[in-house]
Amino acid sequence: MFADEAGDFAFMRNGRASRYFILCTMTVPNCDLGAKLLRLRKQLVWEGLPVGDCLHATEDKQAVRDRVFELLRDEDLTIEATILEKSKAQRQIRPTEHRFYQHAWYFHFYGAHRKILGDAREMLVTAASLGTKKGRAGFEAGIQDVMRQFYGIRIDWKTDHCPAMADPCLQAVDYCTWAMQRKWERDDARAYDLISHKVRHEYETWRHGTVHHY
Repeated sequence: MFADEAGDFAFMRNGRASRYFILCTMTVPNCDLGAKLLRLRKQLVWEGLPVGDCLHATEDKQAVRDRVFELLRDEDLTIEATILEKSKAQRQIRPTEHRFYQHAWYFHFYGAHRKILGDAREMLVTAASLGTKKGRAGFEAGIQDVMRQFYGIRIDWKTDHCPAMADPCLQAVDYCTWAMQRKWERDDARAYDLISHKVRHEYETWRHGTVHHY
């Protein structure tokens, strides 16, 4: 399973803070998709399309995005997303960035862990690294704590954090997360519609809440 997030940790009334924090995971049976994305990038370079150091939905040109989504829509993968409207988060949910991130993972697995695991007996969770090297340990510890709560010793599991450039499958989930963010933040579902048939879990955690805490 590969994971990425969209939105920031800023909680404020004004400014450019995102409305939502979105945790998105992509579950695949193996890493064959990564090899296909590496081949695609080489093909795009050969065709003279503008490609950066790695595939990144926010920075890629539309012609590149079209080809990546064309690949993703036919792959053996599923997408799970948990959406948190930040203004509805009570203060105890967000005392620090690390705690809020851990809560996001808890809500995600609470709703989707059975769908994610299926009948598998082992799971490697690879998440895009966040923050500075010094602060990264706190985000990693949050995921590990949630994994222990939901899976314990029932299955073999490991966690990994690395930059998206280091793993093409993280670049794939970046695309999935970008499409999800465009839908929720901008009401733009054009990219989302290309992969919507792969989405098996999409839940807004506080969708019934009416109280905004800032």
